[in-house]
Amino acid sequence: MNYADLCVNIQDITENSFTADQLAMFTQQSEQKIYNTVQLPNLRKNVTGTIAANNKYLSCPSDFLSVYSLAVFPTGGAYTFLLNKDVNFIREAYPNPTDTGTPAHYAIFGPQSVDPKELTFILGPTPDVLYNAELHYYYYPESIVTAGTTWLGDNFDSALLNGALVEAIRFMKGEQDLIAVYKGMYDNSLILLKQLGDGKDRQDAYRSGQTRVPVI
Repeated sequence: MNYADLCVNIQDITENSFTADQLAMFTQQSEQKIYNTVQLPNLRKNVTGTIAANNKYLSCPSDFLSVYSLAVFPTGGAYTFLLNKDVNFIREAYPNPTDTGTPAHYAIFGPQSVDPKELTFILGPTPDVLYNAELHYYYYPESIVTAGTTWLGDNFDSALLNGALVEAIRFMKGEQDLIAVYKGMYDNSLILLKQLGDGKDRQDAYRSGQTRVPVI
């Protein structure tokens, strides 16, 4: 389902006319909820970079949503997959920034630039040499509002449509029983999507701590 079809369906089902801005708002709110509820392998990226010696901070990508895995490795050397901790752990376990070694842990840290939206990782211990870094992460894809078509619209349009309908009926101040009906349809489609993203696509996952749901 492309965006034009989505807009038509929203208005046909609700039997109401909405402005372009309102339709975009319903759609983007639905996307935001879905992308923060289900971890879809189709919405992962892989980036590589370098970490300078004596620098314990690593910038997050601008479209970063959450981490799947973070590894460091010297050129020609073996991968070390870092364990996720909080900042307090990093500060207590590695209190002296001048103590260096192969990073073993990371935490999501606050902004390190004038852009308040730019996050960074803090590593522990501080890298002793230059390391290559490989980050697998979940990202916010371009909205179907501007892209026209997306993976979600092409492969699981029921979740997107029902999520947008929930936002639309709430905007219309619909009756509670009608809101409940729309919400139930959205929840059912989201269960199926989680079966795929957090269930079927995770059957051979090696690392513990990943989001998983039983596959029915």
